[in-house]
Amino acid sequence: MSASDQRELERINAQLKETVLRRLPDPGTFDTDVNGLTFFRKQDVDCASCSFGRPHVAIVVQGSKCAVIGAQEYRYGENQYLITGVDMPSSFYILNPSPEKPFLAVSLDLDGYLLTQLAAEVPPSVRSENRPCQGVTLANAEPDLLGAFLRLTDLLDKPEQIPVRAPIIIREIHYLLLIGPGGNDLRQLNTLSTQSNQIAQAISWLRKNYRESLQVDELARRVNMATSTFHRHFKEITGLSPLQYHKRLRLYEAQRLMLTENHNASSASLAVGYESGTQFNREYKRLFGEPPHRDMSQRRVHIQ
Repeated sequence: MSASDQRELERINAQLKETVLRRLPDPGTFDTDVNGLTFFRKQDVDCASCSFGRPHVAIVVQGSKCAVIGAQEYRYGENQYLITGVDMPSSFYILNPSPEKPFLAVSLDLDGYLLTQLAAEVPPSVRSENRPCQGVTLANAEPDLLGAFLRLTDLLDKPEQIPVRAPIIIREIHYLLLIGPGGNDLRQLNTLSTQSNQIAQAISWLRKNYRESLQVDELARRVNMATSTFHRHFKEITGLSPLQYHKRLRLYEAQRLMLTENHNASSASLAVGYESGTQFNREYKRLFGEPPHRDMSQRRVHIQ
């Protein structure tokens, strides 16, 4: 990146910081009036947060973060962005936040239909890599992308313009991502008839039907793939086998039910499809390090 581009990046970043801090004077999450655009502010060290994220792009505006997505760890900081192209299990914690310098980030949900449209209109990049498709990409933001995010956030001060201008800027962001470092992966995941898109369809089915027991052979047939091919591509994209993915999906949802809807371990395990409470407790402890009751007690202390 040239010196002038770096100065421009710093200028845009400073304006984004001001916007996020103004909209989020206290730690928390702010769902803006622009559909899919969210601000984050954290300034305390706490337990790792776990979730099953939708396809999105998140840019760190200040601070740094460690995320474990699938089986891979990612550490990234100011003016870096992470693209998650499919629904993925993730846990994360903020690195060295403080009230004086809180962690700030901006996230935008990705529109699969829009990516499919753009992939058909925009030729593949000449630098497309001949490697397996991956569900996650970490990259450094260029001024064009950061500037588009700034223009999108500026619309929050002009709410009457959001219905017309926000879709245009969101389309621009999707285009910039498609021609950027993670563009080939996004193209494969959102182009019909590709094996990566078949995996994306399988993941979508799993998200809706996680309470059911998983038969990998049947899921492979559902998306018209041989079982061995399905298994290989699924792990390339998510970093997990289909069975591991299904298990995490259930356990993350059970944790959410206990933490936010006050389910006990027994009702949460039944709600996500477990037939054996003993098996649920064993697998929960293996993934989160503590049995459900103790894990909930620790997390509620941090929340308070």
